[in-house]
Formats: sequence, C-alpha cells, structure tokens
Amino acid sequence: MLTIGQLLPHFNLVAVHSNDKQTAFRDMTHEDYPGQWKILFFWPKDFTFVCPTEIKGFGQLYDAFLDRNTQLIGVSTDSEFVHLAWRTHHEELKDSPFPWLADIKKELSTQLGALDQASGVANRATFIVDPNNIIRHVSVNDGKVGRNPQEILRILDALQTDELCPCNWVQGQDTLTA
Repeated sequence: MLTIGQLLPHFNLVAVHSNDKQTAFRDMTHEDYPGQWKILFFWPKDFTFVCPTEIKGFGQLYDAFLDRNTQLIGVSTDSEFVHLAWRTHHEELKDSPFPWLADIKKELSTQLGALDQASGVANRATFIVDPNNIIRHVSVNDGKVGRNPQEILRILDALQTDELCPCNWVQGQDTLTA
C-alpha cells in the first residue's frame, strides 16, 4: 500500500458526476483539481449496506471540504454504469455532490494498494492527497466498519495547519510548539 510522502499514481478513469444519463460520465485524471487537496475514498461494492452510509456522510460534509480547498472523490471497482444505476435508484445517493470513479480494471486500487486480492474489490481505504499530489494520510477500515467522515475532515484540518497537532486537536485550538 502506498503511504504518506508518496505521489498519487497517474490515472485516467471514467467518473460519474450526476445521475443525469446525458452528462453523468466524464474522464478524470490525477491532474484534475490542480492546486486543491483531494480525498479519495474507496468502498468495496455498490448496492451494499455500509457503503451508502459513508457516501451520504461524506456528501453531508461536502461544503465543509470545499471550504478547505478539498475535492472529495469516491472510488470503487464497479463500472460507471453500476455507479449510475446506484445513484439513480438509491434515494440517499441521488444528489451525491462529488464524482465517483469507476476503477473497473482495478488499476488505481492496485497502484495504491487498496485492492483486496482475496475478494477482488477495494478495501475501505481513504487517502488524503495535498495539492502537489503527495499522499499525506492513509487509513483502511475493515469492510464491516464504516469510516467517520468528520474524523477525515479533522485530519485534513490538522494537515492544512502544517503545524504539530496534539491528540484530538480540532480546528481553532492551539497547535504545539517544539
């Protein structure tokens, strides 16, 4: 698995940006969102149970991430057509505000080390990537346990201070002096 300090691999994948069949699909690369932070979060499969709770949770914080110059990007090894069908037919996902990458060939999930070889689907992995495409945070949850998007936002806040941040630090608190 790639880790902090390493570069986000080059990729060119189809992303689903909406549930409008006419405009939903667009190519996306590692060069999109220049000058912005990126959060790539992988989920194992569309049409499952834990995954939509996470997608909804990240979506609810979308504006908070944008306020921090950060683009959310969801990823699974499902196709863009499966993504579109899920967004269209799942009430809580219809208005998801961020793109979902279709890593159908498992290229990005393999390059990042997020692919579970035994099951052939992505692990529940999260990567925070800075504006220079350097990975600054990596976490992986067991497939049965959903992430806490608020914690990812807290970690992003800490990384963006470029200061020493103590345990449980939240935005607005003092950082540490070495």
